[in-house]
Amino acid sequence: MPFVCFVVKFFLTAIPTNMLLIFELADEDATTRLGAVIAHLLQAGDAVCLWGPLGAGKSTLARGLVRALTRADEEVPSPTFTLVQFYETADFSLAHLDLYRLTRPDEVEEIGLDEALDDGAVVIEWPERLEGRLPADRLDVEIAVAGEGVGEHRVARLTPHGAWEGRTIEF
Repeated sequence: MPFVCFVVKFFLTAIPTNMLLIFELADEDATTRLGAVIAHLLQAGDAVCLWGPLGAGKSTLARGLVRALTRADEEVPSPTFTLVQFYETADFSLAHLDLYRLTRPDEVEEIGLDEALDDGAVVIEWPERLEGRLPADRLDVEIAVAGEGVGEHRVARLTPHGAWEGRTIEF
C-alpha cells in the first residue's frame, strides 16, 4: 500500500488515514510543544509510542505531553528506573512507561500496561521492547537526530494507527 509523506516545519493541518507526517524540530522547546499538541488529542485507551535512540528527545516530548495534561510545573521524572510513573489528568489517568530496562516482552504485564490502557492512556518510551505487542490505538512518534553542531535538530515522524487515524493535528 503506498503512503503519503509531507515534511512540515511549522504547521500541520491534518493526519488523514494511512498518512505519515514528518516535523523538523529546531530545538528542545519545539519537541516540548509537539508533546503538548499530541496531549490535546490523547483519549482514554490511547497510546503514544516514542521511538528513537538515547538522547533523541523522547523524555522531553513525554514531559511536554504530561505537563500539558496536568500542570506546567508538574515534576516529570524519567521512569527509566521505576519503569512507570502515573499522573491524573482532568479526564483520565496517564501512565508514562520507559521499557528500556525490560529484557522480555512479557515483563510489561508485570508493570500493568493493559490495566493502564483500561484505566486511561499511556506514553511508552522504547516500545520496541514489546516485540509486536504494541497497542492497536497508538500514535508512533519516531524521533531522529539530524545535522551536526549548531545545525543539529530533531526530526519527528508520526504514524497513526487505529483510533489515531483521521485525527487532526495543528502544530
